[in-house]
Amino acid sequence: MHWRLPILFFSILTVITSCEKLLIEKDENNTNENNFELLWTTLDRNYSFFEFKRIDWDSIYMVYRPQINNSLSDRELFDKMAEMLNELRDGHVNLYSGFDESRNLEWYSQYPSNFNSTILEKNYLGDDFIKIGNFSVTIIDSVGYIYNGSFSEITREKEIDKIIDKLYGTRGIVFDIRNNSGGFSSTGEIIASRFADRQRLVSYTLYKSGPGHGDFTTPQPNYVTPKGEKQFTGKVVVLTNRRTYSATNDFVLYMSAFPHTTVMGDTTGGGGGTPYDYELLNGWRFRFPRTMTITPDGFNVEHGIPPSIPVNITRIDERRGIDTILEAAISFIRSAGH
Repeated sequence: MHWRLPILFFSILTVITSCEKLLIEKDENNTNENNFELLWTTLDRNYSFFEFKRIDWDSIYMVYRPQINNSLSDRELFDKMAEMLNELRDGHVNLYSGFDESRNLEWYSQYPSNFNSTILEKNYLGDDFIKIGNFSVTIIDSVGYIYNGSFSEITREKEIDKIIDKLYGTRGIVFDIRNNSGGFSSTGEIIASRFADRQRLVSYTLYKSGPGHGDFTTPQPNYVTPKGEKQFTGKVVVLTNRRTYSATNDFVLYMSAFPHTTVMGDTTGGGGGTPYDYELLNGWRFRFPRTMTITPDGFNVEHGIPPSIPVNITRIDERRGIDTILEAAISFIRSAGH
């Protein structure tokens, strides 16, 4: 029986040696320069908006590649990569390490907020509103009002059905999604289906299909169909600002397809591409869009959807505790009737 011991020892030694070799090879590949090349190349072949934004990705490589060497610390490497990614001006492009995450805020930071949560809660919601899921619901001067500040929680069908039932007899509904930076795309679809008068074409999605910057599939149509116990097809005003982004941007696109809906406020923040996740050799994650969304008439919504009626909160109104945009929406519905 002892003859097996040397063979077993040799087998274990072989396995250990092989593992060490693999680990050494992996460590040799995991360099700052290789991680940078992987990041740049992956975006070069898959990012959606180089042509739309007229970004010369090769020129950006020539700027940042000389700044990368294997002696950089993790912090320095992260900062250089994040700086390069921010050249894309895209809130859906992010880099995640164990100590930080990059995020481009250009899509809203340079614009007026057009939203004051204190004024809304104190002077409009008051103590009479009810909370249904992630929605704040009330009636203001015979006009239904709904506020949703995030699509990050899954909306249940029974929640939106309950809201529609409560506001069904009002003169119209104001649906406020200011400062909603997105979340689940299914939330927007569920809500919009309760306002659909019939099945409507709302958008097209194009998917990256090759390594060229202009390689996309043919546009794939997206529809919204009436669902739920009842649909509200009276006057609807959707309130937006620059922090209305991503999945909420899609919701504005869906609602815009209905003839009884008016978008009011500021241009949305955009974010018309679906982000996909990737990983670098060092374990850091990054994401970026590999799709783009266009309206039925060909308008690319990546930079935002303009409102039907532009309205800004004035400084005078804000000092007086008045939400200019909400007041305009209520007046619009009341003047139009049911």
